[in-house]
Amino acid sequence: MTSLRGAGLAERGVAPDCVQTIELVRDVLTRVGDKWTLLTITVLAPGPLRFTALHEQVAGISQRMLSQTLRSLTRDGLVTRTAFPEVPPRVEYALTPLGRSLSDAVDELVRWVRGNQNDILRNRDEFDQAAPHL
Repeated sequence: MTSLRGAGLAERGVAPDCVQTIELVRDVLTRVGDKWTLLTITVLAPGPLRFTALHEQVAGISQRMLSQTLRSLTRDGLVTRTAFPEVPPRVEYALTPLGRSLSDAVDELVRWVRGNQNDILRNRDEFDQAAPHL
């Protein structure tokens, strides 16, 4: 299903397959740019965890938000949910290969920030101290 924005692109002559790709990129960037997604992916990187352990390690997240985040990540194929037939029930969450590739990309972004943080902070200070801004 094409969004209103996608319909506008199509009206301007953008090929249907490009419209679909643009919409998917926007959707994925929205998901990946969410702080709970990034924190959950990072916490799952070392290996599978149960919901309670995840909740304890993702500081500040509510149980409801963690449930929603895990559901979205599972829907996108980034996380698997495995229910074990035990009493009491046990459910574990783990990164899929696709989720692991996202984790690797996040690690690379963190490395980039660490390598450039002094320049970024200096540029922010210079900008903030410059003449009045709009």
